[in-house]
Amino acid sequence: MARITPLSGFPEWLPDGRVVEQHVLDVLRRTFELHGFAGIETRAVEPLDQLLRKGETSKEVYVLSRLQAEGEDGAADPGRGEKQLGLHFDLTVPFARYVLENAGRLVFPFKRYQIQKVWRGERPQDGRFREFAQADIDVVGAGELPYHFEVELPLVMAEALGELRDIGVPEVRVLVNNRKVAEGFYRGLGIEDVEGVLRQIDKLDKIGPERVAELLVAEQGAGAQQAGACLDLAGISGTELDVVERVRALADRHGARTELLEEGLRELSTLIEAASERAPGVVVADLKIARGLDYYTGSVYETVLVGHEELGSICSGGRYDTLASDGKNTYPGVGLSVGVSRLVSRLLSAGLVTATRGVPAAVLVAVSDEATRAASDEVAAALRARGIPTDVAPSAAKFGKQIRFADRRGIPFVWFPGDEHQVKDIRSGEQTGADPATWEPPAADLRPRVVPAAG
Repeated sequence: MARITPLSGFPEWLPDGRVVEQHVLDVLRRTFELHGFAGIETRAVEPLDQLLRKGETSKEVYVLSRLQAEGEDGAADPGRGEKQLGLHFDLTVPFARYVLENAGRLVFPFKRYQIQKVWRGERPQDGRFREFAQADIDVVGAGELPYHFEVELPLVMAEALGELRDIGVPEVRVLVNNRKVAEGFYRGLGIEDVEGVLRQIDKLDKIGPERVAELLVAEQGAGAQQAGACLDLAGISGTELDVVERVRALADRHGARTELLEEGLRELSTLIEAASERAPGVVVADLKIARGLDYYTGSVYETVLVGHEELGSICSGGRYDTLASDGKNTYPGVGLSVGVSRLVSRLLSAGLVTATRGVPAAVLVAVSDEATRAASDEVAAALRARGIPTDVAPSAAKFGKQIRFADRRGIPFVWFPGDEHQVKDIRSGEQTGADPATWEPPAADLRPRVVPAAG
């Protein structure tokens, strides 16, 4: 058999890692549902022209085609036709299409969560994958969407991620900005290419302020003073309302006060004030958060793990007003996406969390000999009927070998059937009599748990 060459960018967790991932997904799902978000799932593919609406993503989209495609029922050949399909690279574009197709059957404002795989053809690196699990929450309105949802969503996400602190997940910071602040300030400076400036500011952490300033001058036609003012705005951050006054003072120095700027600052101050009461220290106003995608129109968010900032944002999103529109009706929304695979990858690679075991079984029922395997199966059935995950030994080896098999798999208890049933805790060596109809393992051993890694 030829040697298998691993494919980079496609994570496959070992059983222990899958337990960690499943726990993260369960916590997110439970928190989202507590706040009234309904779960949905959308198809994995979308028309290519729809996928390319989101901005600078054309190099990342995986095109879908059959190996022997010849064109069926008028469908064009792959690579040329209007019906060309691509794998979705996020869950927002498919959700916008879902809203348009089902608007007549949805009740607005519609709150949804969605947990699915997505695909991006980017260069794999630490925490960045070509295939990964993503968890989204969005609220969409019909015609209008009150601003208070822009306050609610980052706090819901902060709560969800905060629920993971007890297993060793680092503290999170939700960095927030408002596109109206940036656009109002840039236009007040006399800069017209707002989207271009936002794309350059979005590169600050990657290439640094000097290079960003050069790009603003060379590609956006900004003067040196204008570029400096843009960088000064991006340098403002904090958890208190004085952030708003610092922006106003900067705008006054450059004659850049506009009504759009004021509208954005009012919204940003509302978010900061609410966050300081409900999640002190978690939400930080950071004026360099730009989210270079061109459909955001209000609040924008990025989330980092404290102490692991080099990983980049594990959760991002913002307000969008025109992504879902059929020409007659518009469905504005606000949403956040968690890169679950990125988060799990860091938890595992940094040794922050571990699973108590990689298999669900709490008990391994031993087999004395193959002639009595039916008796072992009967014990297992009785334990499973009461919700105790149970496996049966694969062979009637010596009991010592069966115990070692359980130990290697992390199964804490071995059951010895017979006239007098015995169950052994293989960690302590304690062995006692037990009845399959009544015995239960300690609650901590019933199922695999995710705990902080020792040390």
